[in-house]
Amino acid sequence: MVAYLTRVVGLGRLDLAEDVVQDSLCRALETWSIEGLPDNPSAWLMRVARNRAIDLVRRDVQFRDFTPELTHLLNRRDDSSVEAPAFEQEIRDDELRMMFSCCHPELSTEVQVTLILKTLCGFSVSEIAHALLASEDSIEKRLGRAKKLFRRSGPFVPIVDASEIPKRMEAVYQAIYLLFNEGYHGSRSEQTVRDELCFEAIRLALLLSEHPEGNRTRTYALLALLCFHAARLPGRLDEEGDLVQLETQDRAKWDQELIGRGFHFLEKSAVGNELSEYHLEAGIASLHCAAPAFEQTDWAGIVALYDLLYRLKPSPVVALNRAVAVGNARGPEEGLAELDRIPDRGKLEDYPFYPASRGEFHLRAGRPAEAEQHFERAIALSGSRSAASFFARKLQTCRQAPAVR
Repeated sequence: MVAYLTRVVGLGRLDLAEDVVQDSLCRALETWSIEGLPDNPSAWLMRVARNRAIDLVRRDVQFRDFTPELTHLLNRRDDSSVEAPAFEQEIRDDELRMMFSCCHPELSTEVQVTLILKTLCGFSVSEIAHALLASEDSIEKRLGRAKKLFRRSGPFVPIVDASEIPKRMEAVYQAIYLLFNEGYHGSRSEQTVRDELCFEAIRLALLLSEHPEGNRTRTYALLALLCFHAARLPGRLDEEGDLVQLETQDRAKWDQELIGRGFHFLEKSAVGNELSEYHLEAGIASLHCAAPAFEQTDWAGIVALYDLLYRLKPSPVVALNRAVAVGNARGPEEGLAELDRIPDRGKLEDYPFYPASRGEFHLRAGRPAEAEQHFERAIALSGSRSAASFFARKLQTCRQAPAVR
């Protein structure tokens, strides 16, 4: 709805489009509770949003010279055409257009990603802050800079043409990746896993792959990565909604169809010579999905891929994940040594999985008392009930485990 309305009123009036959508959803809550669901709720919402936008546009001084044209554009579809299959294709086109229009060349990549997450994916400011490891105040400032730029450009910001799409592709990839990651490691305290965000990210990536400019190996590598991770969602939580460690997950619950799609997209991504971070991460995820049991995981292969990934994209989080893989491949002492070698470890001070990894390796090495301290730290840093509960169970294991002498 936001994508469709913004195409008509322009990114310069993004606030108007968002307000119209909000009003339409509120009206749906009031009307549907009395009259029941309409036959086509999506079409109902779109009609209400369109009519509300027409009313606001007619009253807005900025749109006075454009009102006849805009009203025609907004009102050009009658009720039947709103529900036609062609309209669904237009909506898909609007969403793609919105993604690339948000990636204005005068905006930094971080602001582009923030804008996509807010306007197209519906993230709240707090969710964006968590996803981008930034403060809420900085996210508000980024959104303010973007909206100021669009307003300065006039009521209408030209829709990006095909020649500009390649320059804006990286921000789109990052937004889709972060959207999935928010679903996989939810920032909301009441939900650790949010399946709907994961599958929304896959939908947007599929949408991108269907566009001529998005039909590239990096897109398919990203799709493969998302499918492999999404396939493991059914095994990540127990019946109480608590996280289940990878080594104890019931792999029979993993979605084999999604794993198959992951390998299909991974094969499509292997054409040509490009090697992106998405190729490497998808390769790592594929080795997890191919292993019939945790003990049969090709940890040496995973470490080798992490070596390549770190050279391509060095970061403390990649180094942490590599250290965990080393510990699984070569033993807990090697894992702890790798954790100590991570450059810029200070950036992981507030990341709960860093102390949790130290705790896990100390526990495996037979030092439960030392492990206990690290799991207590992980609990204090946890952003969700489920993650805190998971670390609390590990803490209980430490307290029950005898020390190895």
